[in-house]
Amino acid sequence: MWRGERCLFERLDFELGPQQLALLVGANGSGKTTLLRILAGLGLPTAGSVTWRGVAMNELATEQRAEVAYRGHLEALKRDLTVVENLEFHATLWGREQSFEQVLEELKLAHVAHMRARYLSAGQRRRAALAMLHLSGAKLWLLDEPTTNLDSEGRAVLVDWTRRHVADGGLAVVATHQPDEFAARGALMIEL
Repeated sequence: MWRGERCLFERLDFELGPQQLALLVGANGSGKTTLLRILAGLGLPTAGSVTWRGVAMNELATEQRAEVAYRGHLEALKRDLTVVENLEFHATLWGREQSFEQVLEELKLAHVAHMRARYLSAGQRRRAALAMLHLSGAKLWLLDEPTTNLDSEGRAVLVDWTRRHVADGGLAVVATHQPDEFAARGALMIEL
């Protein structure tokens, strides 16, 4: 993959199956975000292809697209909606009726559940975005530096959720500067 005159990575070839975790590591600017965006179908590779269940990412049907969740640097929160309203909005997009109380408790967001996202701290916004990820029902999680702005308790919840997601048959690709937090037996390490 090229960015301008600079090759970020090339000849990258890997496959993930159910119950697998891949950790993307590398210096800032090495291409981790670029690779995640390509894996999510938000960008095209300069060569090669990315597929989900045998279909090119940019050709996925709506129901197949719903199996892939990308969480980048931005939280995807509507700033004028409360935390609960944001969760309800996304649940409606997914066509799922859900209860949010347990997730809000686990993330220590219950006390701000009815606060507008614009008034949340950076850590609370990140936790709300992770609640949306957890409730999405997606099989493939693509996470770009997901522990940013999280305290140790929030990081522990995220790591636990990721491990449970993978153990339950899901897949995850996590770009991180702290691979030891997520590392598990059998994790695929991809260094850029």
